[in-house]
Amino acid sequence: MELLSPFFKSLGLRYPIFQGGMAWVADGKLAAAVSNAGGMGIIGSGHAPADVVRHEIEVAKSLTKRPFGINVMLLSPHVKEVIEVILAEKDSIALVTTGAGNPSEYLAAFQQAGIRVIPVVPSTGMARIMEREGVDAVIAEGMESGGHIGRMTTMALVPQVVDAVDIPVIAAGGIGDGRGLAASMMLGAQGVQMGTRFLVAEECHIHPLYKEAVLKAKDIDTLVTGQYIGHPARVLKNKMATHYIRNEKGEAQNDNPDYAAVEELGNGSLRRAVQTGDPEQGAYMAGEISGLVNKIQPASEILQEVTDQAAALLGGQEN
Repeated sequence: MELLSPFFKSLGLRYPIFQGGMAWVADGKLAAAVSNAGGMGIIGSGHAPADVVRHEIEVAKSLTKRPFGINVMLLSPHVKEVIEVILAEKDSIALVTTGAGNPSEYLAAFQQAGIRVIPVVPSTGMARIMEREGVDAVIAEGMESGGHIGRMTTMALVPQVVDAVDIPVIAAGGIGDGRGLAASMMLGAQGVQMGTRFLVAEECHIHPLYKEAVLKAKDIDTLVTGQYIGHPARVLKNKMATHYIRNEKGEAQNDNPDYAAVEELGNGSLRRAVQTGDPEQGAYMAGEISGLVNKIQPASEILQEVTDQAAALLGGQEN
């Protein structure tokens, strides 16, 4: 079976794998390493200001001549300035993935700049809307993923999105090896996006305590915070996560939670985890696939290993 669809070939990739644009994690160095190896490296802009995003783009440009992308968090207070930076770098950026919102108001500018737009979608309804708006593909992400999540599982979501739209579908959420890639393709996806597996790439700069937590995690070692306040996010179990959940459930305030105070607990928690490894106040965002991730490897080795396993399972050869 040919693993690369015409869409992935048009991106100039060797592997049908996107690296997730994880906020504060997916920097220019990691994106460049993935792109150099033949995948699609993606810088995560998160809530970072425009000058930080500009710096990471420059880092990536200094390390690779291959295509890379940017993930835009549409709820970021800096989103308009970040998009201005991306448009100014249109000759270097192959695509934009988007999360936490509808990118429609920015589509014309991206398309005029020749930048492909691939939003993350949690449902068939949003996938159809995005197709009508003229996006190039969608990433159907299930709730098994790390970070902010929707309500559907990957296994249920992906084939329904594939049936609902005629544009390419990329599967995400709970995918960490070649079995996940092969299964996604059998469900109709043309490729996958992986985040958690790249947390332990050699080129990923997160704090050693964060990496160690991912490597030690078992299948049941994630929690979903923010369910009670409408912003669910999957993280590894630690003191910060359990304290957050106690507060949002009201256990620490006699069943009368102060949701503003609860949200404040989470502000900056991912950045603290990435930079200091702080288990007391840091959120170790990671997916349910963490229990499958058990070694630190170069990004190139991850891509090769995943794709070789998928090719063997699907009975084809990786070209």
